Amino acid sequence: MKAVRIHEYNKPLKLDDVPEPKISSPYDIIVKIKGAGVCRTDLHIQEGVWKDIFNPKLPFTIGHENVGVVETKGDNVDWLNVGDQVILHPYITCRRCKACRSGNDMHCPNGKFPGLDGTDGGYAEYLRTSAYSAIVVPKGVDLISMAPLADAGLTAYHAVKKVSKELTPGTFLVIIGVGGLGHIGIQVAKAITSARIIAVDLDEDKLKMAKELGADYIVNGKEAIHEVRKITDNVGADVVIDFVGEHNTPKDAVSMIKKGGTYSIVGYGGEFRDPTVDFISREISVLGNLVGTYNELSELVQLYVEGKVKVRVKTFSLDEANKALEELSKGLIPGRGVLKP
Repeated sequence: MKAVRIHEYNKPLKLDDVPEPKISSPYDIIVKIKGAGVCRTDLHIQEGVWKDIFNPKLPFTIGHENVGVVETKGDNVDWLNVGDQVILHPYITCRRCKACRSGNDMHCPNGKFPGLDGTDGGYAEYLRTSAYSAIVVPKGVDLISMAPLADAGLTAYHAVKKVSKELTPGTFLVIIGVGGLGHIGIQVAKAITSARIIAVDLDEDKLKMAKELGADYIVNGKEAIHEVRKITDNVGADVVIDFVGEHNTPKDAVSMIKKGGTYSIVGYGGEFRDPTVDFISREISVLGNLVGTYNELSELVQLYVEGKVKVRVKTFSLDEANKALEELSKGLIPGRGVLKP
């Protein structure tokens, strides 16, 4: 089969011919990939950002946002059928540890992360994963556009849900970055909170998209601090969710938050430096966000099926993986890119 693999860091990916994966556990499934999301994390993998964390053996197939059809299944998989449409939670968990048992399965210390830790991912025609990672998608639902929900959408949903109790009627939520995650975050916030949403970006086209997706206010990033203060009567936002996490966004975010407010970080790649007295005197809380849980992905899928969350996608063929990543790095993809094997 064809698979896009990383052979060297800071080098283009290669389209290789590799053997099809086989069932190795009674709880395995083989999924025929219909769509694999192109994520900024894939760029970071290519740059070697994750190599010291996972120390993966090269080469391996990347791709952690996957949808497809169950091709074969292990002997003990009696809740899925061959031919089922599925979206795959990106993390394979043990289901036995304290984190898994408490519902925080994304913190499982015994898990595997296909496409990231050296386990082969979904930039390929077929993928082996755990049946416990699969969520069945109803027939007739646009499967390919769902692929980014498996990580980008799930992370956005997780971040919004964590602060949802703070976002009561009359509150303000600032969303920094209306890209692949941010445009989903706006819709999730509209669906599960009562907050007034202020979308911040430097790109006017993305701000226009934010307005179309439900943002109550749109603000150019160059004037963000001033405009957010103006909109909130100089009080500041109750919550700022930062989907960028680099350049000046962390510093700007702290300046937009009200006393007792929350700064929620999703994007990464930069540094977060601010005087600690600022957090003490204003009692600001800071939250980090990883990918969400299996249950949260199930909830997000329901929002998608109900039409409350839509994903803007641009599709590429498998042999255009490097082109897709280049366009992503240059900010040329509105919404999310998806590879179609």
